[in-house]
This record gives sequence, structure tokens and C-alpha cells, in this order.
Amino acid sequence: MTEDIDEQIKKIEEEIRTTPYNKSTEQHIGRLKAKIAKLKEKREKIGESTAEGGGYDIRKEGDATVGLVGLPSVGKSTLLNKLTNAESEVAGYHFTTLKVIPGIMEYKGAKIQLLDLPGLVEGASEGKGRGKEILSVIRNVDLAVLVGDVYRHDLPKVIDELRRHGIRLNRSPPEIRIDEKDSGGIRVNSTVEQPDITKATIKEILMEFGFMNVDVVVREEITPEDLVDFLSKNRVYLKSFPVINKIDLFSEEQVEKIRKEQADLNPLMISAENHDGIEKLKKRIFEELDFIRIFLKPQGVKADDEPMILNRGATVKDVCERLHSDFVEGFRYARIWGPSSKFPKQRVGMDHVLKENDTVRIITR
Repeated sequence: MTEDIDEQIKKIEEEIRTTPYNKSTEQHIGRLKAKIAKLKEKREKIGESTAEGGGYDIRKEGDATVGLVGLPSVGKSTLLNKLTNAESEVAGYHFTTLKVIPGIMEYKGAKIQLLDLPGLVEGASEGKGRGKEILSVIRNVDLAVLVGDVYRHDLPKVIDELRRHGIRLNRSPPEIRIDEKDSGGIRVNSTVEQPDITKATIKEILMEFGFMNVDVVVREEITPEDLVDFLSKNRVYLKSFPVINKIDLFSEEQVEKIRKEQADLNPLMISAENHDGIEKLKKRIFEELDFIRIFLKPQGVKADDEPMILNRGATVKDVCERLHSDFVEGFRYARIWGPSSKFPKQRVGMDHVLKENDTVRIITR
């Protein structure tokens, strides 16, 4: 079954490659891209029903989960061992890591789960090297650290495999609203100019996904690919940043040359073996997760030394929910000291937005 779908996808991809892109072919190409997205969704559903287990069921722990993603033998296992208390087997040949190895990195009071993932191979998105199982784990992390090394310019390959599997890095879903209705066809409105897609193409793609009577509002510039992503059910939008490992094996001049050659990626240059850049990497992981630390102050005692880790934009309600549902049900008000308060011991409600280094006291009935 999947072989038939693969063949259909190849034929459509070939048609896209051989069709010159211009205004007269835009609608047709847009519809073809939508067909590919639907076929891939169908293939994934078939794969999920026949997938085997084997070391890829990971229980999330800590305040966030970060995946170390890269091709084989780029030093992910050594990196995990330097960052955490895990003991991941290390060897100088491919496929040493045949299962996912978790470890906990503690930094500024946060407990961050890191996953040493088996190396992706070219064609992973099509299932090679147990690629679909690995990619399914990546889809569920909070942050992907893309690990390459000084010998290979392989990060673009990793990014491409993630893209092919529906993982979109450092992007948000496009601002599109679709309201279904009983009749009237497809009506498209855009609050901004659309230089890369016409209303006719938007309608073609929507019809390919089965929409016949809808009002559509687009609030930002989009491409046909953006619309297909929005309509597809298997897209994941994931934070990431790149790291190039093993700089200890090259001279400073060679490392600087690599940095310039991959300036578009702006990678963090490290040596896991020599612990060079590891503290910078810990800091970057913490910052990319967009954490804030707040401190609880129960009545009559000093504030806790250990922070509660929350995501930026968290409210007093998030604190209550983290503590226990009883704090939500019995909530009266909270007292706040720190950056988010107008004055010390300010009285606030559940919707008050907290900031880094706030101190919070919850008052219940």
C-alpha cells in the first residue's frame, strides 16, 4: 500500500519539477502540492498502524524536553554525557545509539530532559534507518538542538529531513482563519497584500482539501506551501538552533572558516570532548525554552530558595495549576513582589502575568 502511495508522490513531484512556474501554472502547482501533502498524511496513517516498538517510547520528565538531532557520529552521545547525568554509549562508528537515551540537565533551577536520539540518515523521512520512529520522537520535543560536526556540512540535510516529515523549524502557523458555512462557495479575504499567492490558487488548494463553502481570512503574507501546511494535519512547529561539534580537531582558522561558510545558520561552535562551549550551550538551551523563574512565599515564612520554572507569559493561574487544583478552586487573590508588580506586595488576580524573579504568595479560602 505505501509503495503505491510513494509512486504517486514521485509522479506528482516529477510533474512539479517539469512544470515551469508562472502565473498561469501557479494554481495547478498549488493543487499538486496539496495532493502530495494529503498522500503523505495517508502514508503516515498506514505507517502508524503497522509500526513496531523498540526503545522509542519516552516519558516526558522535567520542565521541558530537548532532542539532540543529527546524522550518525556527530558526537550527540558525548554531548549528552557532558550536559547531563546520563551514560550514553560512545563509540567512533555509526549507529552506536540504537535507542533513545534520556538524561536530565539542571540549569538555573530548571530540570531539562535531554534526549540522545539515533542518528538520522538521508531518507529518514521515508523510513530509512528507522527514521520515522526517530522523527516521531522529535515531533514531541519542546526544542531541537541540531548537531553537526566540523567534517561535514550536514546540517542542511538534517533540516531537509525534518521538513520532509512535516516539522517546521523556528516558525509559527500562518495567521489564517477558516469559517465553514452551508452555501456560497469559497470567499477569500486578505488583510495584507499577497505577492506569492493569488486568491484563485488559495481556492484551488482549499478545494483539494475538501473545502467547498468557507469564508477565509488571511492576516499575513503566505506562500502556497504555507497554506498547505496550515491545512495539513501533520505539521509541527518547533524551536531549534544549530551546533557544530568537534572544533577541537581543527585549528582556530579552520573553525572560523566553517563558521563563515555556515553563517546563514549561525551555529554555536563547541567541542563536547573538551567541554569547550558547553556552558554557552546550556545557557542557549535555557534561553530558547523561554523560561522564567518565580519564587513562592507561603504566609509567615521566607520565600523558597528553589524557583518554580514557567514559560514566559505565564499567569498566577498557571502557578495555582502547577501547585494543585485546590489552589485554583479555593483562590482568593495573590500577593506579588518583583518586576511584574507596581509596588511590593501588590494584590492581583489569576490573570496577572508574571515576570522573571517575581515572588508570589497565593491566598486561598
